[in-house]
Amino acid sequence: MEETISLKEIFEVLKKRILLIILLIVGAAAISAIISFFILTPTYESSTQFIVNQETSETNNVDINQIRSNVEIINTYNDVITSNRILEQVIEDMNLTISPSELSDKISLSNSDSSQVVTLSAVDYDPAVAVEIANTTVGVFQENLPEIMNVNNVNILSEAELSANPKPVNPKPVLNIAIALVLGAMLGVGLAFLLEYLDNTIKTEQDVESKLELPILGVVSHIDEKEMLSMGKQVSINQVRERGNVSGQRKKTV
Repeated sequence: MEETISLKEIFEVLKKRILLIILLIVGAAAISAIISFFILTPTYESSTQFIVNQETSETNNVDINQIRSNVEIINTYNDVITSNRILEQVIEDMNLTISPSELSDKISLSNSDSSQVVTLSAVDYDPAVAVEIANTTVGVFQENLPEIMNVNNVNILSEAELSANPKPVNPKPVLNIAIALVLGAMLGVGLAFLLEYLDNTIKTEQDVESKLELPILGVVSHIDEKEMLSMGKQVSINQVRERGNVSGQRKKTV
């Protein structure tokens, strides 16, 4: 026999475990905030742009095929920039103490479709170092390109600059806290239904009928101490009233 659960029962389970759900949500958000603000080290990003342009012709006309060739060769240039030959010279020029692979992880390249402009971004814990990595990498690439590929069609469009008040790109506390709130809510709801599923105790008349499949013959209500005291006072008042009524009847008889 298949068991079904109604929407009302779902809300009852959530209402029953609402404190647990709230605690998990608040706890997840608090942990995420502590990690984002006090544990993770902020990283800064700086970007520079260079353009792959066509060589100047004698007629000063723009060759469309040359532009397409420059756009297609950008992927090759991206591989050249992240090669050990370029990165090792960048490390030497900046006196860095990291390996080329570690420096490569700090660099990312991007360009729009059919665009000759390439954006090189560098990240580091120090914003000034991020700016220097971006500018030095493009400079070394531009300097070595004629020797590597026998072409000289790269010009720096804009250099990376250190802003007066640099803002970190990571971590993102607001995003992390929002994700933690969602995960906490999902964990709380899932745990609430799991506890309800594992709870096989009988608490209500409906549990007797559904789990034991027995008819209800009677119900013994639970009476706490306050209710007993109020009931005792009410009984005493009724007894006094009854005695008063009996005494009145006796007086009338006499």
